[in-house]
Amino acid sequence: MATLTASHFVSRTSHVNGTQGSSGSETKSLAQIGLRSQRATHNGLRRLSARTIVGRSKGYKSENGKGLASGAIVCRSGMNLVFVGCEVGPWSKTGGLGDVLGGLPPAMAARGHRVMSVSPRYDQYKDAWDTCVLVEIQVGDRIETVRFFHCYKRGVDRVFVDHPWFLEKVWGKTGSKIYGPRAGVDYIDNQMRFSLFCQAVLEAPRILNLNSNKYFSGPYGEDVVFIANDWHTALLPCYLKSMYQSSGIYRNAKVVFCIHNIAYQGRFAFSDFASLNLPDRFKGSFDFMDGYKKPVKGRKINWMKAAILESDRVVTVSPYYAQELVSGEAKGVELDKTIRKATITGIVNGMDVQEWNPSTDKYVGIHYNAATVSSLRFFFFSFFSFFKSPNIYGCRNLNFGSLLGDGCKTSTEGSSSGRSWVARGQEYPTDRLYW
Repeated sequence: MATLTASHFVSRTSHVNGTQGSSGSETKSLAQIGLRSQRATHNGLRRLSARTIVGRSKGYKSENGKGLASGAIVCRSGMNLVFVGCEVGPWSKTGGLGDVLGGLPPAMAARGHRVMSVSPRYDQYKDAWDTCVLVEIQVGDRIETVRFFHCYKRGVDRVFVDHPWFLEKVWGKTGSKIYGPRAGVDYIDNQMRFSLFCQAVLEAPRILNLNSNKYFSGPYGEDVVFIANDWHTALLPCYLKSMYQSSGIYRNAKVVFCIHNIAYQGRFAFSDFASLNLPDRFKGSFDFMDGYKKPVKGRKINWMKAAILESDRVVTVSPYYAQELVSGEAKGVELDKTIRKATITGIVNGMDVQEWNPSTDKYVGIHYNAATVSSLRFFFFSFFSFFKSPNIYGCRNLNFGSLLGDGCKTSTEGSSSGRSWVARGQEYPTDRLYW
């Protein structure tokens, strides 16, 4: 696999206000279109006032000439990022994958990148509108038509691929129906479903004319970075090379493949390779042998193995998980050697501070934040300091167990004053109570 540098992942073509610029003097910089004075927020890009400081590196000065702000971010060369996954919160989610696809794209948009996410349309999402753009895609020996739906949320173009294989199987049912009729059972046509999805994803950046904000408009173009997540998107780098780059399309596009759960790899009968409509030169990347009888005994194709070998970079959800995946056959689920050959980078999963906000979360019984927690600690410290002497206001026989719960009680053992506080089996003198 070729060594990649940061320049490989920077888009050389940008679509600004409906015009496409090429590299060199024709390309409008972010400063020219007003993006230099942007700072990171959780709602996408927001324009700062002329007096706001816009940089934090030594090479940049604020617009008022008074120095640099420690928290501001200078947006220079934004990338066109396309996140691809079969779940995206809050529209569809069965676990952590949906959380990542829901929270990471807005965070990247807040840093000056143009960001799209693409996922299947499993339900009649009320906030996603029909773009009226249809594409015909070959799946096996059939021609299927997909339609794209779109909404713009928190600085991200949310695109949904509409087809009966997704909508009719899941609509109105629980999220666990995304991959099969019940837990532990897959739909028999999952290969066709996700083959269709991967091909539709590759069309979206080129044909969708999106004008969601004043900074970016028009199609994303061909200079994009696809971030594919888990085995359902594993065909994307293969189709990119065989159907597009071989014809001079997406020449500068790159694919980053992210492993969330190595246990699910997309293993199918080797004879099914023909239905993927890929050249024979990809057979080696899919070829896989294991000792299991499911789905068939012996030789198989492995979607995740192919994605690891054909993608430009392979990443996973933490440095520790990256070490675990290459530690041996058991933890790597028989792909440890393949991952070691391709190399892998662990990047810690972040957290969407809007969704997981204890001060606003509707599922939290009592809302709190850093300030209220500090106030609560101060209250208990003051409360117990008030009662640190058992003789105050006639409280000689005060039972602290009644205040702190069943795990606490008073005792007359082991204290020079004849009284001590016992919490979970450990004694503390009553004149040294603290929170």
